[in-house]
Amino acid sequence: MTGTMTAPASASAGAAEVDVRIEDDASPLVRLIGRTLRDSARAGHAVDALTRSAGTVAVRSHDTPQAATITFGDDGIDVAGGVPAEPDAAVTVDLNARFAPTADPAGDADLAEGVLRALTPPLPGWRDAAQRFWDATRSLPGIPDVLIAVTEGPEGLEQAVLGEGTTQYLIAGAPETLAGVFSGADDLFAVLSSGALGIQGTLSQLSVMTGASWKVRFDV
Repeated sequence: MTGTMTAPASASAGAAEVDVRIEDDASPLVRLIGRTLRDSARAGHAVDALTRSAGTVAVRSHDTPQAATITFGDDGIDVAGGVPAEPDAAVTVDLNARFAPTADPAGDADLAEGVLRALTPPLPGWRDAAQRFWDATRSLPGIPDVLIAVTEGPEGLEQAVLGEGTTQYLIAGAPETLAGVFSGADDLFAVLSSGALGIQGTLSQLSVMTGASWKVRFDV
């Protein structure tokens, strides 16, 4: 069985209505691909690639055994774990670098190029991304009462304060870094490990915020 995620046409002026179906008990990679394709459809990004009527593309992680297959059909897109014997195209990507290819695609070059475009939707603004993140995760057990996002803008420090209460968690970084983490394009813990993000909070809060990041990233 599969679960269906539909990116509605009303999400933006150029959005495409695309059914993205993922299998039940989907792996993190399948969920990541499904969420990313839905984001592209909502943004009206790579519409020609998303609405093609045929083709299978294998997506492989460059540094782990993870693999999945995207299958295009007349009624939408199916994403499933594993790779068929002979996909029409195959891409190897860095999952912690927004699906950046790490090797030349194999098979149908146009199909592979279209999938790579569809897997790189534009980032929202960091404030919008922070609000969406908060809306999606604020009810998780243990989430701090207040999330503070801080960045350096053209006129100095800027911040967004979401929620109210006594417990706080602060995340600081460049606008694109914040947008990547809050939108799910980037994994919070991976970005933190790279040194591109600063935090202020307890270890237990970090654990909860990492789980919140996964919820948004993998749409669970």
